[in-house]
Amino acid sequence: MSLKNFLTSKVFFKHLAIAIGIVIVAIFLVLQWLGFATNHDQKIPVPDLRKLTAEKATETLENIDLELLVLDTVDFRPEFPPYSIVEQDPLPKVNVKEDRKVYVKVNAGKYSMITLPDLVQKTYRAAVPTLKANGLEEGKKTYKPYLAKDVVLEMWQNGKKLKAGDKVMKASKIDLVLGDGKTGYEEPDSTGTEDINVDDEE
Repeated sequence: MSLKNFLTSKVFFKHLAIAIGIVIVAIFLVLQWLGFATNHDQKIPVPDLRKLTAEKATETLENIDLELLVLDTVDFRPEFPPYSIVEQDPLPKVNVKEDRKVYVKVNAGKYSMITLPDLVQKTYRAAVPTLKANGLEEGKKTYKPYLAKDVVLEMWQNGKKLKAGDKVMKASKIDLVLGDGKTGYEEPDSTGTEDINVDDEE
C-alpha cells in the first residue's frame, strides 16, 4: 500500500484516534496528579488572630495545619491587649494551602520610655506640636507671673517637676506652666515644691 493510500485509509484514522485518545488521557492523569501533589483544590481560610496571644494563635493554626511565625514586637497600641497579635499576613479569611506560614507582629507589654524634649522658653504654640511629635500629650495648663505670655516656664508630671532629658512614658501627659504676660517671673526654689496658681483657662 502506498503512503498516500495509507494516510487516507480507515486504518490510519483509527490509529490516529487511538493515539489522540492516549495523549488526552495522559494529560488528564498528569493534571490530576499535579493537583493532588500541590493541594490545588485545598483552601484553608486564615482565621483572625488579632488580639490573641502568640500561644493561643499557634494552637489555633496547628488545628488547621497552618504555622505561626512571629516577625517582630511593635510599639504598644492601647487598643490591643499587651503581648497580643496586632498584625498578620495573610489577612483573615484569605484562603491558603496546608502548611502555609502566617506571619504576625505582637504588641508590646506597655508604652516605652522616651526622652522629654526641651520645651522651656518655647511658646505654647510651638511646645504642643513638639510634645505630639515625640509621642507625648498635653496635660494641664497653669500660669505664673512672667513678662512673656504663653511661654513655657516649667514642665511637670504627677506633681514632679521635669527637665529636658528626663525619661517619661510614651503617650503620657506633660503639664505645662506658662507665663501670664503680666509681671516678672521669680525662679522657684530647688525643692520644686512651690505653689502653682491654676488658671481655669484651657
